Amino acid sequence: MADEKVFAVHSPEEWRSKLQEAIDTKRLVVVDFTATWCGPCRFISPVFVELSKKFPEILFLKVDVDELKDVANEWQVRAMPTFIFIKDGESIDRLVGAKKEELESKVASLATEAAATVATRV
Repeated sequence: MADEKVFAVHSPEEWRSKLQEAIDTKRLVVVDFTATWCGPCRFISPVFVELSKKFPEILFLKVDVDELKDVANEWQVRAMPTFIFIKDGESIDRLVGAKKEELESKVASLATEAAATVATRV
């Protein structure tokens, strides 16, 4: 289940569409590669939702690795949860594991960088 601020991706077409949307709008993307059977994923999920509310300028996506195996393989996801940070269609960082403080810190840091980049273009 995804909050309105976290978009759950259910098909390769949705995945490509959301990535292209982010490229077109110059948005940072944070993807939570998760699995329904993963205990740590269930633990970190509410944190991910809260971050999506705190940083609405970032596109937050959730991908079930069992549902979208090809997408998970393409992005070399080997453990859950894996968070991949994407800018302009390219991975710029990743975090493996349900590390709340590290996830919060990375999102805040990259959001600040993204805002500074946008501000210099205006």
